[in-house]
Amino acid sequence: MSLEERFRAGDDRALARAITLVEAGGPEGRELLQRLRRGADPARIVGITGAPGSGKSTLVDRLVGSARTSGRTVAVVAVDPSSPFTGGAILGDRVRMTRWHDDDGVFIRSMAARGHLGGLAAATLQVVALMAAYGFDDVIVETVGVGQGEVEIVGVADTTLVVLTPGQGDGVQAVKAGVMEIADVFVVNKADHDGAGRVVRDVRAMLELAHPAQGAWLPTVLETVASQGQGIDAVVAAIAAHRDWLGATDALEAKRRGRARHEVGALVWGAARASLRALPEGAVDDVASGRSSPEALARRVIAHLAGSDDDAFASPRDGSPADA
Repeated sequence: MSLEERFRAGDDRALARAITLVEAGGPEGRELLQRLRRGADPARIVGITGAPGSGKSTLVDRLVGSARTSGRTVAVVAVDPSSPFTGGAILGDRVRMTRWHDDDGVFIRSMAARGHLGGLAAATLQVVALMAAYGFDDVIVETVGVGQGEVEIVGVADTTLVVLTPGQGDGVQAVKAGVMEIADVFVVNKADHDGAGRVVRDVRAMLELAHPAQGAWLPTVLETVASQGQGIDAVVAAIAAHRDWLGATDALEAKRRGRARHEVGALVWGAARASLRALPEGAVDDVASGRSSPEALARRVIAHLAGSDDDAFASPRDGSPADA
């Protein structure tokens, strides 16, 4: 059987191989993903973000347990920091949620952020699409959680959870981190710690000041102690309620179109970053010395990306100005 046939037959090893091909970014992976996407049923995609140490992985583990109790299959994409030496994920799925490794209804994959702003490289979105094509009911994306760039998760998930905790800065500090406006559900984890009530009050006060548009979704603020399983049922109910709201307002289809747009943008940005890293020193020196302008070099990079100018980075000849 071919890889595609084994994938469609539900072979987890075929899924793992397909993910490896997609992450590699070669034509084989791209063509396979394109074929598998056709006619695939949509999965419920939940994004979870928040500061390091807020208990995101523990919350994900509890959500996986709830889904399995309900008979739903779950895939988890855990986006980890990149190793500065190998470029791979520093934390691997071997140290995450080990109790699910023998459950055929759960698939966990760690991916490296690869330095991408927000911790979400284009490959992450493509792996999510693969997992949906494989037939998982739920796909959970847990992000690195490093601050302002985490707003990218809203372009990936149908429902976004922002996890806050007492002791890591109050609600006002969380707003400064730039993630408050992306949440569909706020989860104040470690609610048994001092200061949890203040975080809840601060978040609710700021939501009241937001003046949402008529008919807009009003984010829910919930308290959990994920390590003990407290409050998880309420989180599951809030995710389901938001999903129902998306379906009732036709926003779910808009989310899917936005996800495709976000994937294209991530690919373009990735290609641009690669081109910038490959800039010849001479071209950079021209900008630094004033012989060329940043705008002119940027146009040459864009032309190079479009394939319309194979000599975009060639040095000017005969003493002609670089901007000519």
